[in-house]
Amino acid sequence: MLRTTLAVVTALSLSTSLVQAQTAWTGGDDLPTSPLACDGTPATPVAKAYDGGVPTNPPDRKGKEITVVDVPKLIGIGYFDATSKGIAAAAAEMGNMKATTDGPTEANIDDQITVIDNYITQGVDGILFAANDPVAIAPVLKKALAAGINVVGYDANSQPDARQWFVNQAEFNGIAKAMIDSLAKESGEEASFAIVTSTFTTPNQARWIAEMGAYAAACHPKLKWLETVEAQEDNILSFNQANTLINKYGDELKGILGMTSVATPASADAVTQAGKCGKIAVVGLATPNAMKPYVEADCVKSVVLWNPVDLGYAAAFVLRAAADGTLAPGATDVEAGKLGKLQVINGSEILLGAPFIFTKENIGEFDF
Repeated sequence: MLRTTLAVVTALSLSTSLVQAQTAWTGGDDLPTSPLACDGTPATPVAKAYDGGVPTNPPDRKGKEITVVDVPKLIGIGYFDATSKGIAAAAAEMGNMKATTDGPTEANIDDQITVIDNYITQGVDGILFAANDPVAIAPVLKKALAAGINVVGYDANSQPDARQWFVNQAEFNGIAKAMIDSLAKESGEEASFAIVTSTFTTPNQARWIAEMGAYAAACHPKLKWLETVEAQEDNILSFNQANTLINKYGDELKGILGMTSVATPASADAVTQAGKCGKIAVVGLATPNAMKPYVEADCVKSVVLWNPVDLGYAAAFVLRAAADGTLAPGATDVEAGKLGKLQVINGSEILLGAPFIFTKENIGEFDF
């Protein structure tokens, strides 16, 4: 799916920009972008009316025990094991939520829809989800809302009116800035790089890529994007795709950006096995445990992420608040247990916080 950036180029008037070097950012979406300032000046939040969905005639659940199913993109990988751990911890802390994690074994939207539909039939009180496709998942989530079920997303959003709230792990432009700044610092301002993502329709990754294009054009205009490849959240495919990029571009390739917790360590492994550590920078989103060998070996300098355990924990508290009625349209914050008050942004999103960069100096302090 090719997404043109000609309008961005015209608006920025950057004759040597990244996006002019290529006519499109493959894998990005075509929504408006809002790149952060190059000098790190914080953005001013813009007030926006609630745009989430509303469950139809939900029963009174305030303070009562509720049954919740968590349906991530897929099960069996470290990242979603960590979000599931956070959900379970929050449920245990609250004492009035029974939470189960279930989902497809591959990042397949059809399988994810089937899982959600089965739990609607069973009659759960709440659904937590991380969408494989924001549009395709919307009808089944709307079906859940119509059945009076509370619906909250995390990690990867749906269309806003298909759920009540979405817990955003970090704002998309914040992730974009962290990724591109790290790449430029490690590879140089004129480096050529490629991206390994999951799929071109995965909503959070498409947003990050679009925001990365806008931020790079404004703040690192001489970076050269080569291409984006899909790897389906699959370790072997991610390794093979990274290896193909290394062989295809040779010495021209100076950096690989990994957009998933699978793609980043697989890309680091490919760079290691190719003997390119120090010649090809790998910057990406991944869990610290998966990246420790490459960071400790000085093959990877920067790992950008947030705490996925906290993300799951926050999502569970948001769903509980929605079920209790203490989080309603128009709210500006929500209590999230040990995380304290979390800010409501963009109408119906809850912001977990700013991205965190794991380095050799701090990665040993984390275990997930």
